[in-house]
Amino acid sequence: MARSIYITSAEGDTGKSTIALGVLDLLSRTVQRVGVFRPVARSTTQSDYVLELLLAHDGVDLTYEECVGTTYEAVHTDPEAALSQIVSRYHEVERRCDVVVIVGTDYTDVAGATELSYNARIAANLGAPVLAVVRGVDRSPEEIRQVADVMVSELRTHHAEVMGVIANRCAPEQVLHVRKALLGHDRVAWALPEDTLLSAPTVRAIMEAVGGRLEAGDEELLSREALDLLVGAMSVEHLLDKLTDGAVIITPGDRSDVLLGLLMAHAAEGFPSLAGIVLNGGFYPPPVIARLVGGLGQRLPIIRTDLGTFRSANAAAGTRGRLTADSQRKVDTALALFERHVDGEQLLGRLDVARPSVVTPLMFEYELLARARNDRKHIVLPEGNDDRILRAASTLLQRGVAELTILGNETTIRARATELGLDIAEATIIDPHDGELHDRFAAEYAELRKHKGMTVERAREIVSSVSYFGTMMVQLGLADGMVSGAVHTTAHTIKPAFEIIKTVPDTSIVSSVFLMCLEDRVLVYGDAAVNPDPTAEQLADIAISSAETAAQFGIEPRIAMLSYSTGESGTGPDVEKVRAATALVRERRPDLDVEGPIQYDAAVDASVAKTKMPDSTVAGRATVFIFPDLNTGNNTYKAVQRSAGAVAIGPVLQGLRKPVNDLSRGALVQDIVNTVAITAIQAQALDAAAAADTTTPADTQGAAR
Repeated sequence: MARSIYITSAEGDTGKSTIALGVLDLLSRTVQRVGVFRPVARSTTQSDYVLELLLAHDGVDLTYEECVGTTYEAVHTDPEAALSQIVSRYHEVERRCDVVVIVGTDYTDVAGATELSYNARIAANLGAPVLAVVRGVDRSPEEIRQVADVMVSELRTHHAEVMGVIANRCAPEQVLHVRKALLGHDRVAWALPEDTLLSAPTVRAIMEAVGGRLEAGDEELLSREALDLLVGAMSVEHLLDKLTDGAVIITPGDRSDVLLGLLMAHAAEGFPSLAGIVLNGGFYPPPVIARLVGGLGQRLPIIRTDLGTFRSANAAAGTRGRLTADSQRKVDTALALFERHVDGEQLLGRLDVARPSVVTPLMFEYELLARARNDRKHIVLPEGNDDRILRAASTLLQRGVAELTILGNETTIRARATELGLDIAEATIIDPHDGELHDRFAAEYAELRKHKGMTVERAREIVSSVSYFGTMMVQLGLADGMVSGAVHTTAHTIKPAFEIIKTVPDTSIVSSVFLMCLEDRVLVYGDAAVNPDPTAEQLADIAISSAETAAQFGIEPRIAMLSYSTGESGTGPDVEKVRAATALVRERRPDLDVEGPIQYDAAVDASVAKTKMPDSTVAGRATVFIFPDLNTGNNTYKAVQRSAGAVAIGPVLQGLRKPVNDLSRGALVQDIVNTVAITAIQAQALDAAAAADTTTPADTQGAAR
């Protein structure tokens, strides 16, 4: 069985890093431990950016030094000795991993034919099948096929096994034709389109290329991609018509009129959002103009260089962008391209990678995204003024996880997203303070709360709150779910849901769970975020809701009702509460496996369970843990998270008629992405249940026939 894949090309600028990232991402969903390896490092003086990109992936746990075989200098000095060192260092990585992604050389050193044959020899000696990458830009399908055939022939001449060919950076309209041209009886083939974003340099890279320095603006925005480059030496009125989103403008430093015109255009509605301004010639506006620029309060990077116009433009134009770990938009774009155009299951079949029985945190997170993507739901994000929400929205939209509505001022939100280099064009943005929806929601809310004396006038004020507005969208079917809490408190997020959406029938309480992703499995902890001291009846509701949540996420529910004693060994009010709750669960849901009262060690450890509860179907193998109170639950989940290195996803709210979920105010972007996926999956489950409820006996009989 192949335990590695060797990704190489016969030329430079193929976008091989995009393919390597896509393969690594695919394998990380499939096996527990993925390694990466660079047989020959790109540079001896600087870090290899391709290797750093792959090492930044959450699925890899190796150091930079462990993943490098040798250097170009060593290959020149003694190719055989270098090859021996590569093989030795590779096997050190292989021993620690289930599968290894090997990335060949980059054609920054020796000539093509010699370099390709050396890559072939490395692949053959490592026993790694080759995925060959061909550059498609400015080539016809026939020309791409010819290059691929020559490359495959050369690889096989040196005893490398070629498993497939990928043409990258193809003209979008030719992708299908290219794939057909590449297919062979003994190899798989795919084609990916060119995406200009992936080759766009950052503003920082342009600043370094022209030897410039930041004179004004926000240094954080130097990481934005420059999607266009213009020389602005003409009058302002002629220049304004030529501006585009994401452009960097190079203009003489003594043209204060152009500088001020560009800053005003950047700030004005209806004009493109610029990525930066380069002032060349060593000039900078006089103090009075500099003071005026500072007073405008713009964050747009203004760079100063001593180079003249021609040399500045030439240096900037020659700057090519790289796919690096610090550009989330590029990473999202690369992964989305790979997912759309490469058949992952077919590729895995060629590798014959064995799927483990364990479920790692990364596997679970990928499964969340995949399930959400299979039936896209519409989620509302009320906190559009937070950069984390915008970054998460960009990732969610790029990866096709959900349809999104973001609440806030559209002009402000879109301008900030563009400024951050994010793509949220597909999101709907609604201002909750005005428009016909505001009036409609006020009337609906006043009707819902009229028993509390609510008036339309008061309701207008209340539904202007983003949490109430978002909740009304969910209640009225304009969105399938809501995710909030990055800025607001838990009460601010869930209080509107209590008032408007309310609980499902036969459930008296809204509760929460955390999905605890351990190294090899996922457990469910409830309630660790909402209810301080539930009664026995409420504890039974929490247990049943938690079991249903577990099942929604592919976890077989085996419920442990936790206490400080196991079985009949203890007495006291706290134990009796858990004992009564366990009895209620068995009475209401006899189909569920439940045990209680039970201590945590007996619930999770098979050897302890064998001693304390040898006949239990839950003890030693519990998957759903119900804590007797919030104090116990919250402290336990945090202890496990910190001490065992578990990934805690949640809190996931349960018991509501429609999904609303709360974020921690310290939530990371990935936490937001995961929570949106969870909310979408909850909405899918509700739709499936509703569809099942509407199936008539006649429908069932017809389906059986």
